[in-house]
Amino acid sequence: MAASREAMLSYVLLLLWAAAVCVCREVFLPPGPLYRVAGFPLSLPCSVSGYEGSRTQDFEWFLYRTGSGGHPIGVISTRDRGFPYAPFLERVKEGEVRVERDSGDAVRLVIQRLRAEDQGTWECYTPSTDSRYLGNYSAKVPVRVIPDSLKVNHTPTPQAPPSRSLGSQSLPEGVGLELTCAASVKSEQHTHLSVTFVVQGGGGARGVAREGGSGHDVRDIISIGRDLGVYPGRGGVYERRYAEGGVSVEKRRGQSEEEGDFYSLRIESLQPSDSGTYFCKVSQWIHDPEGSWERIAQRTVGLGNVVVQPITDSLSVSVSPQGEVSLPAGSPLSLSCEVGGLSPASRPSVLVQWLRGLSGGAELAVARLGPDGVVTWGDGDVVRRGGASLEKEAEGRYTLRFYSAHPADSGVYRCAVSVYTGQAPPTGTPAASQRSRGVNVSLRTKAVTVTAQAGLAPGPPLNRGHTFSLLCNISIATTGPAQAEVKWLVMPVREGEEEPGEGRLLAVLRHDGTSRLYSNGSDVSVDRPAPSSYRLRIHRAGQEDQGLYRCKVEVWGMDQHGGWFNTGARSHSNTVRVYMYSLASDLLFIPIIVGVATAVFVGVVIVASVTCCFMNRLARKGSRK
Repeated sequence: MAASREAMLSYVLLLLWAAAVCVCREVFLPPGPLYRVAGFPLSLPCSVSGYEGSRTQDFEWFLYRTGSGGHPIGVISTRDRGFPYAPFLERVKEGEVRVERDSGDAVRLVIQRLRAEDQGTWECYTPSTDSRYLGNYSAKVPVRVIPDSLKVNHTPTPQAPPSRSLGSQSLPEGVGLELTCAASVKSEQHTHLSVTFVVQGGGGARGVAREGGSGHDVRDIISIGRDLGVYPGRGGVYERRYAEGGVSVEKRRGQSEEEGDFYSLRIESLQPSDSGTYFCKVSQWIHDPEGSWERIAQRTVGLGNVVVQPITDSLSVSVSPQGEVSLPAGSPLSLSCEVGGLSPASRPSVLVQWLRGLSGGAELAVARLGPDGVVTWGDGDVVRRGGASLEKEAEGRYTLRFYSAHPADSGVYRCAVSVYTGQAPPTGTPAASQRSRGVNVSLRTKAVTVTAQAGLAPGPPLNRGHTFSLLCNISIATTGPAQAEVKWLVMPVREGEEEPGEGRLLAVLRHDGTSRLYSNGSDVSVDRPAPSSYRLRIHRAGQEDQGLYRCKVEVWGMDQHGGWFNTGARSHSNTVRVYMYSLASDLLFIPIIVGVATAVFVGVVIVASVTCCFMNRLARKGSRK
């Protein structure tokens, strides 16, 4: 037992000793050598672990310049403002060389503009706060300063496709925009380039950014990464437009190293939000020994300022003739829609609709001409009545024609235009929409009056299974040719109702002599026994044919071309009540049914009485025995 306790104690002491040995100060710098470009920032992270004392550690930086014989130069300290040597004193005072603290035991040395004389070995030293000197208190990393060879410009060369320097230019919405910048770098080290096209400003023509201005948002449009991958601006409209093919970027190799490579941004269809100042931002990257990519140089060149003029500011839609148009019925009618303010460079796709106002403020789409040239008729009766067409007569001129306008074509007409840009076929929300003022179209007709009187045709009483006839006698007063269209309707009889409803349609005899019959459970026919008399006949009538009947008359007139049109004159007749009587043969069944029922009842009573007496007699005989 004592031996096991001693073994356990030895094990604990061994662990404590190992912990004391392992916990020692350690200073970390990234492995080198690090290659950085003169004139651009240098950032060196330094951290310490395994220390004792305060959690906020101090750091001191030294430079061992190349060729200095190993003599250190004090650069900057977190605890002593008088620490910098003369070569760095002014740079530290001006903030060009500074220390930024990431945490209590981690800082980074930042040199805003690296110089060639900054090349050498950099040391990060941490003054001791430990109870004993244990571990390492500094770390070193060699830094190589390479010359700045990154060149970026947008000047075209004879060998390269011309790039457009916008300067300050106003462009209509929907036009395409292509911007090109050239980038080259000469370095003995293996470096990569990334190119990002950026726009500053936006919000349309009224919110244009000024080059070098402030207070405007800066948005990444699209990039070619150091891995040659294409990356649209994240989380914005350019990411969506890239997915739809509206934004693209291309890299083309130049003819020589002096020219470098050419990077082209193309926006297929400019939108008002694309207004702003455009830049080409090129970054030079190097792969550090620790395995990460570090940006060592960056240069931005302005490509110009663009103002996108919205189509809504220039679009105009008008109709001719204007105001009011009054024509005799049957006359040809022509309405033209004039669309202006569209630039051919915008490649606009135009959707034109003609609308006719109805009572109550509603509108009916008469016809629609799509960007693909296909005409769709919303009101099919227009074509059936007298014929119509919708054509693009010239650029920006769309004409709706009625070859024979009828009173049903009267109303307030408007032309509605929707403009799409850069889309084939157009989809989504139009770039602009506008309506014309209304033109009031009225078709004059001759005075027409009509009356209708309904009644039962003379004949025997209306019995079930027989045929009955209803006559609709009409009277039309007009100066020209006229025909009537007669509709027969039936309503169920409801006691207490003074005014019957519209009723159910049974049959129609049209103005052209054709008819249409509707199912009623019985055979129905219509004819015209006299010029002013229209007849409805119900064959093999049944109880379901009882009800209130009436006729509805509409007058059709003839236009100057011989076509028929609805004059709008109409009349309802009085109602006629139809009641079906039973047949005489039906009444014969009543006594037969009563007689049979009586005979059956008497027979049942007799049988029951005989059976009861017989059973009683058998019961008495059994009791005597």
